[in-house]
Amino acid sequence: MENCHSTQGCCKHLKGIKCDVKNCYYHTADVYCTAEQISVGPSNADTSGDTLCATFKPKEQ
Repeated sequence: MENCHSTQGCCKHLKGIKCDVKNCYYHTADVYCTAEQISVGPSNADTSGDTLCATFKPKEQ
C-alpha cells in the first residue's frame, strides 16, 4: 500500500486498485480503495459482470 491524498485527508490505498463505488466505506474521493485487502468472487465467473467485491461495506451515513 502507498500513501495518497484525497479530499477525505491522508489515507493508504491498494496500489493498482481503483473503485467507483461511492457508497463503500473503503472508497476515497479520488477512486481508490483503502481496504487492507480485497476479496472478489464468485469462483465460477465467466465475465467481469459476473463478479462481486465481497469486501464491500456500506458507508455510514
